[in-house]
Amino acid sequence: MKNTVVLLVSCLTLLFISCGSIKNTIKNIDDTVPTPLLKNNVSFILNEVSEDPKYGYDPDYPINIFYRNTANDTINQERFLKALAGPNGEKIFYEKVESCCPFPTKRSEIGAGLLDVYQVNWVGCKKPLKLYFNIYEKGKLMVPKGLTAKKDE
Repeated sequence: MKNTVVLLVSCLTLLFISCGSIKNTIKNIDDTVPTPLLKNNVSFILNEVSEDPKYGYDPDYPINIFYRNTANDTINQERFLKALAGPNGEKIFYEKVESCCPFPTKRSEIGAGLLDVYQVNWVGCKKPLKLYFNIYEKGKLMVPKGLTAKKDE
């Protein structure tokens, strides 16, 4: 974890120097949303499908999964992904593929953050999906268009 933080600080420092300043282009931050409910302390309860086709799929409209009330910076991403299913209820598979898209945030010790990108697919999926996650900010959690909420097993 310490090496990851050092690498992140180094990369962001280089980005700030090379790019001048980084602007926040994230459009769906909402600090007023309530903390999402958990199902069996494993996954979030997602009751709404986003009507916005950009939600989750576009770096300007990431899934804002704020984690500062936990010690683990990936736990809320996992809770969110475990609440999803494919378009017809299929079991999904996911993996983190990269971090990208630096942006300023007051919720980071260094004043900037990166989005985490996860690849999502399921049996029969023709083209894997990319979902963008922002661990620093809050926003309403919804199922991205084209996916479904996982049903109780």
